[in-house]
Amino acid sequence: MATIVLAHGAWSAAWAWKKMRPLFAAAGHQFFSPTYTGLGERAHLAHHEIDLTTHINDVAAVLDCEDLKDVTLLGHSYGGMVATGVADKARRRIARVVYIDAFAPQDGQSLFDLVGQERAEGMRGKAMGEGAGWRIPPNPMPPDTAPEDVAWATPRRRSQPIKTFEQKLRLASREPPLPRAYIYASRSDPSDTFRQFADRAKGDSSWKYYEMDASHNPHITCPQDLMATLTKIMAET
Repeated sequence: MATIVLAHGAWSAAWAWKKMRPLFAAAGHQFFSPTYTGLGERAHLAHHEIDLTTHINDVAAVLDCEDLKDVTLLGHSYGGMVATGVADKARRRIARVVYIDAFAPQDGQSLFDLVGQERAEGMRGKAMGEGAGWRIPPNPMPPDTAPEDVAWATPRRRSQPIKTFEQKLRLASREPPLPRAYIYASRSDPSDTFRQFADRAKGDSSWKYYEMDASHNPHITCPQDLMATLTKIMAET
């Protein structure tokens, strides 16, 4: 049995992983999926000062309050920013970090740094006319998402405070990295944002690298396949 903790993606929340919950339970795993402040069922707490540190603290607090140890920490998409910060902050509680088509930042980098200037400016432009300029509305879901999943997810996705994308991650630990794995969703455009992290993981022996024939949200579009990949990772690392 594993203890699995989620750092979810941008604009999302715990609700987006409902298809994975029964799969984790059937395998005997404990699954914790904290929702970040200002999103999902915590959207009523949204304010302009929420930043990346807020979301790191949201997840790290669950590790502390539940006294979790030997954790498999999942970071999906933006959640890779959060998971990297949590792994730095709560290193002694974590066994491995699994990045699922996610940002894998280094010290001093923000999400806006990693998407590039043109895309960052495009995101900033969207925020100017929405939420008084401090929130960015959600990106569209991948085109291969089933219509019923689009209908389910779209009204639950929330705009996200811009500071979560602007703040640079600051890492305190200088110890070697924890065991880590990268899952690349290969049904993406070759020039997509996450290819850079997939290529880095493939070329670095300190990473385990996996690919899935999936688009960006395998927990929604192909949960059984994601479960199989995670099971393999937990057996190998």
